[in-house]
Amino acid sequence: GILLLIMLLRFYNRKLDCRDTDAQKKNEELETEKKNLTEIMQQMMTSWSDFNVSRAQWSIDAYCPKENNNRKCNRCQAGWDHVESSCYATNDADRDQWKTWEEARQICRGKISDLVVVINEEEKSWTYDENKGYWIGLRVEDGKWKWLDGRNLNNSSWIDLLSPSDGHCAIPVKDKRFKSVSCNEKNRWICKKKDLSV
Repeated sequence: GILLLIMLLRFYNRKLDCRDTDAQKKNEELETEKKNLTEIMQQMMTSWSDFNVSRAQWSIDAYCPKENNNRKCNRCQAGWDHVESSCYATNDADRDQWKTWEEARQICRGKISDLVVVINEEEKSWTYDENKGYWIGLRVEDGKWKWLDGRNLNNSSWIDLLSPSDGHCAIPVKDKRFKSVSCNEKNRWICKKKDLSV
């Protein structure tokens, strides 16, 4: 009986040693993985920091171009029109470069702006062109005309009185109204963002 007990204890100790070795090996693997993830995280933080510095420099260069070693700051970037407290970029692309409403919105967002949200009659008049329609930030959501800022279109005289259909967006037309068209049509577009207060 004692011999059997000694054999069982040795077997149990070996099993514990194996488990201990496995746990040590697993712990080493986890430490290596932790070290690798820490290095990746530090690289990402360095990249993010470099990106932010680059973006800040781009903003400075875009709004405050250097001329003869002096900087002159503008309310809007080059190529943007300044009206009241906003900047507008009107895209007059050739027909083969026109975009759907969603594509145009993504381009505006890439410029840290959005499709123009019209807030008053003056701005509405500014968006018109006698021969061209441009995407603006007005579309049908849940059966209602909504601006990208979440407001409903409350002035029904601004748009043709067709009942709003999901999948439709608005373009300004020459009779000083908005026209309902499929958001999948391709058009030019107008981006808008707040001006730089200098």
